[in-house]
Amino acid sequence: MNRQTIRRINRATSALGMAVCLGLSSAMVIAAAREVNTTLNLPAAPPSFGYTLTPAFPRLNFSAPIALVSPPGETNQLFVVERAGRIQVITNLVSPTKTLFLDISARVNTSGEGGLLGLAFHPGYASNGWFYVYYTLNTSTAAGNGFHNRVARFDRSTTNSFRASPTSERLLLTQFDEASNHNGGDLHFGPEGYLYVALGDEGGGGDSYRNSRRIDRDFFAAILRLDVDERPESLAPNPHPAVAGGYAVPPDNPFVGATTFNGAAVDPARVRTEFWAVGLRNPWRMSFDPVTGWLYAGDVGQGAWEEIDLIRRGGDYGWNYREGRQPYAGTPPPGVTFVDPIWAYPHSGSADQRGNSVTGGVVYRGNRLSQIYGHYVFADFGSGNVWALLYDGNRVMSHQRLTTASSIVELGIDPANGDVLLASINGPIHRLTYNSTAVGPPLPPTLTETGAFSDPRSLRPNPGIVPYEVNAPFWSDHALKTRWFAVPDTNDFLLFHPQDSWQAPQGTVWIKHFDLELTNGIPASRRRLETRFLVRNSGGTYGITYRWNAAQTEAHLVPEEGMDETLVVQDGPISREQVWRYPTRSECLVCHTPIAGHALSFNTLQLNRDVFLGGGVTNQILALAASGYFTNGPASAADLPAYADAQDTSASIEYRARSYLSVNCVQCHQPGGPARGSWDARFTIPLDQAGIIDGLLEDVRGNPDNRVLVPGSPERSMLLTRISSLGPGQMPPLATSVVNTQAVALLREWIEPTARWTGVAWVAPGQLELRLSAVPRRAYRIERSADLRSWEDAGSVTTDATGRAIQLLRIPPAAAQFYRLVYP
Repeated sequence: MNRQTIRRINRATSALGMAVCLGLSSAMVIAAAREVNTTLNLPAAPPSFGYTLTPAFPRLNFSAPIALVSPPGETNQLFVVERAGRIQVITNLVSPTKTLFLDISARVNTSGEGGLLGLAFHPGYASNGWFYVYYTLNTSTAAGNGFHNRVARFDRSTTNSFRASPTSERLLLTQFDEASNHNGGDLHFGPEGYLYVALGDEGGGGDSYRNSRRIDRDFFAAILRLDVDERPESLAPNPHPAVAGGYAVPPDNPFVGATTFNGAAVDPARVRTEFWAVGLRNPWRMSFDPVTGWLYAGDVGQGAWEEIDLIRRGGDYGWNYREGRQPYAGTPPPGVTFVDPIWAYPHSGSADQRGNSVTGGVVYRGNRLSQIYGHYVFADFGSGNVWALLYDGNRVMSHQRLTTASSIVELGIDPANGDVLLASINGPIHRLTYNSTAVGPPLPPTLTETGAFSDPRSLRPNPGIVPYEVNAPFWSDHALKTRWFAVPDTNDFLLFHPQDSWQAPQGTVWIKHFDLELTNGIPASRRRLETRFLVRNSGGTYGITYRWNAAQTEAHLVPEEGMDETLVVQDGPISREQVWRYPTRSECLVCHTPIAGHALSFNTLQLNRDVFLGGGVTNQILALAASGYFTNGPASAADLPAYADAQDTSASIEYRARSYLSVNCVQCHQPGGPARGSWDARFTIPLDQAGIIDGLLEDVRGNPDNRVLVPGSPERSMLLTRISSLGPGQMPPLATSVVNTQAVALLREWIEPTARWTGVAWVAPGQLELRLSAVPRRAYRIERSADLRSWEDAGSVTTDATGRAIQLLRIPPAAAQFYRLVYP
């Protein structure tokens, strides 16, 4: 038992207060009135390029490639699935050569649309060697003889990591199929570790076998979600001739326990509880966006419409009542709700907008094509069109035709750089790249030519470019940063908001400069690394950066794909290498999201601080208001919120921890943000409403008891785990090479705080009010003593979601009493 926080209570009132101190800056100077900037030479948008396809692996040949897959975390291997029943592996993408990984062609039936159609690697493939395939074959089951669809697991060889064991097959499903078309066949593991399987409607035409309107029959016209790890909480599948074992049903699958579907009663013991989404005709290629976790699928149409669907839990996509958004056959029962496709295109019309067999694609998150970062890239097998659309969670924001290609059956990702790869059933594998024709004014090649500074060597800004400072800097691997902004036209204004992001007009530019001490704690060792620009335009923002030369006299534009530099840093007696990442233009968009207001530090919480101005001290926001930057500037800063830096010990641990999370995570973690998790990082959201304390996870990392943050349990708090590590899964998901140890220590202290009294007061004769701060949602026993030797029970108290509690005690007449908290 731990006994902490002993405090003597006399008959006197005690109070405890806390204030957040705002730092002062000696470098901050704001002009008394706005100045016009006429020097900035940044285009409203970077030059744009068209697109073309180039051979991805010109020296390698493949026979009917139909899937392109890499194991999780792998950056130098690509597996190519050949329809006939072979899987080839490119073992080294730097110098591509291929090796036969698995050959089951003797088992595979390629009739109609059959073949070896899908491949997915288990999340733990690196250690367990498990992978899953979908193929068609001739066999006999209790449901019939002949053509079947099969999902099976194989194992990697124990002696050769580039070979599989063909005798290791373990069956999961073997489904009798009366037709050889509409087989679906794609496999992917979701972010929570479950296996998703795409199934067609069994074939024929117009849903000949009436599968799309049933959930209590066979495994067709749907997407399955299977627990191949057979976790303890998962359920056994309902009996069916296709079920061979090797999986369980996740308990939150949407049709578990269903008693009705499409207005008709169903027997829950016959429901295909494996179903995750239904009403699909032939989902040909699906994929998860690695940032949002959204599952996209292309569903092949019947004769008039092709569609792109965002697959949702329990979604009914309407086939065969509908094709695309249009009626197809029959009248849906009353009350049935269908999920509309996010995009549908016809079989007729203009050549660049039509097709007749969609091939679902991938969301581009690579480094080299910032114009389509975050776009879903897909194709049409028949027309050859390759398109990209941008979906924001509610609607398609843009749609464009990129190029054309023949007979595309798969779009995958090059794990080395994130490029989009396209496989043609005729053999070639292509890479999507820019063409050589640029449209629009070029970007300035040097920092001098941006017009931001009258003297780049001294970083003296030109008129109208205003310095500003922040309360809590974003973590940047120990870099020291300086910031400026410019609203070039004095007839344009910022729109102030006391809590949310400020709105900035088009043409606003933010500038951030990075220095690094190569010997920690020695200012004279500072080296200039880069100067970044963020430009507000009609489409959002774009970012570019300039890398300083060795002489520290000029900075040059970093290529669109970014670059790395290895620095040698001296930490006391220890010399270490630190990789500095000059970001790609796509990486700029990862954090500078619309939901976060584009410029992350340009808000009240960051800028509400005191600065030197005109020989005195004033509030920075009020100074900007007085200079004429706002249409609605505040008259007072007294009630405005402000972040606290992680090292500002005058602020509470919770205050600093919430500030850190908001500064470093809010660009993704808030409603409407791109993050998969449902917790809300915004500082202004009450803690008990933010989904942080005991917040549920999409990926529990093998332990169902893990949460976003578990009071008193650092090992189960995945928020702490992910900011404490580097590589895949780190948070924030940036190319950092140094763990923020101060943030780790702060969050650990917040998760596992020391219980303490925060206030005592007499509220009535003989009645004492005790206030305490401790681990949230934990019960404590209060004991009292008159001599600090013998203790007796004085009641119990349970802290709320913020870790606070108030307890009223009846105090017997005595000269003094001692109280302590007791907890396990």
